[in-house]
Amino acid sequence: MIDDIQKMINKYLEWLRDKTTLKDVGEDWIQITTPHLDRHNDCLQIYLKKQNGGYIMTDDGYIINDLLNSGCKLDSPKRQDLLRMSLAGFGVQKKEEALEIHATDENFALKKHNLIQAMLAVNDMFFLSKPAIQSLFFEEVESWLDLVDIRNIPNVKFTGKSGYDHMFDFVIPKSKTAPVRILQTINNPNRDAAQAFAFKWMDTKEVRPAASSAITILNDQTKSIPVGVEDALKNYGARPVLWSQREEIREYLAA
Repeated sequence: MIDDIQKMINKYLEWLRDKTTLKDVGEDWIQITTPHLDRHNDCLQIYLKKQNGGYIMTDDGYIINDLLNSGCKLDSPKRQDLLRMSLAGFGVQKKEEALEIHATDENFALKKHNLIQAMLAVNDMFFLSKPAIQSLFFEEVESWLDLVDIRNIPNVKFTGKSGYDHMFDFVIPKSKTAPVRILQTINNPNRDAAQAFAFKWMDTKEVRPAASSAITILNDQTKSIPVGVEDALKNYGARPVLWSQREEIREYLAA
């Protein structure tokens, strides 16, 4: 089983290498195009520049400006706190509207990974398909957990076998009748989101409590879930649950 998981992790890392491209964009900046997709199905891009013996990497304000232009306001104290927690978990700073991280030769791979994960997390957590919707999907799930009295620890970070840090939305502690349950919200379910979760789930297998289980809550409020997403999650040992069918797992999560 361990060998099979290692092969899948190696395959994922090979995919990252093969699908990553570099471009000189002038003034000492390098544009790095990654295979990770945003909600427009465009590849995420980051920009890198040497600075003070190390490197500075930034999204040049793309993620937050895209959300603001789509009608997703981040001005409430609750959303500002959620944004800060999301970025702090990856060691990413917000400079005006840009997401930024600093790296050295030794930790470049880890820092690049953290910036990309922060971009994906903020994009997915805060994107609202309709500006009229007042609550974030993460907030909806959090409120539901509190409403039905499911104890949980939000925003938990595990360091995987690869050395990369991975954030999970909620961890439900072990009880006498159930193992540790890791709960991840996916606001914009697609193949890329499923693959990203599968990687961090497999990568942290050895550092998670034994017998831990993973549940992904898929937002199906505004559109149907693309074909293959649920099967992909199941293939990697995660249990996909549609938000509209959340009552099906209420008893298991509360156990």
